Amino acid sequence: MEKGRRIKVAMWDFGHCDPKRCTGRKLAREGKIRLIKPYKKFSGVILSPLATKTISCEDTNIILEHGICVIDCSWARLEEINFGKLHNGNERILPLLIAANSVNYGKPMKLTCVEAIAASLIICGLQEAANPLLESFGWGPEFIRINQDLLEGYLNAENEQEVIDAQAQFQETGNMQQQNVPTFPPADSSEEEEEEEENNEEEPEQDQ
Repeated sequence: MEKGRRIKVAMWDFGHCDPKRCTGRKLAREGKIRLIKPYKKFSGVILSPLATKTISCEDTNIILEHGICVIDCSWARLEEINFGKLHNGNERILPLLIAANSVNYGKPMKLTCVEAIAASLIICGLQEAANPLLESFGWGPEFIRINQDLLEGYLNAENEQEVIDAQAQFQETGNMQQQNVPTFPPADSSEEEEEEEENNEEEPEQDQ
């Protein structure tokens, strides 16, 4: 990544999550992510649960030029979202990864918004842009640690098919790094979230 170049990071907020616990909202308060109104046009890579194409280094230039956006919505309420209005041809889905957030720690693919965005940036060779996002959370380094082999495998892939092949290899061999995943998350993860919730009890509504 060019030194000093800022990547546009955005989130469509559909109001499905508790704003006091939403990782995207926390990043917005810190000025690290931009909240955009539902269905507002976005030209960059869109992380979508309904995407059919997997993120890979082939998407790096799109992210550098137009940014990356995540859809913040509940899996239980996907039918409420008009995904057709979000379509721009750059929708992507993530390969297999393990959650490090304190709510779904150790579970495959139960990622928060920040984990999804950071992982995408790392896979596209843009870890310098991912680090500041993960640094906002006590479990940020843990996400990198427990997914180290997976992320390295995807980063070394030269195209989407090689990412898919790497994922299949991890699944076939059972090499999902479970040996690196403790039963419980680091103690400071849940404590940090409780502190964050208390500090933002009177949080004003974010402008979108």
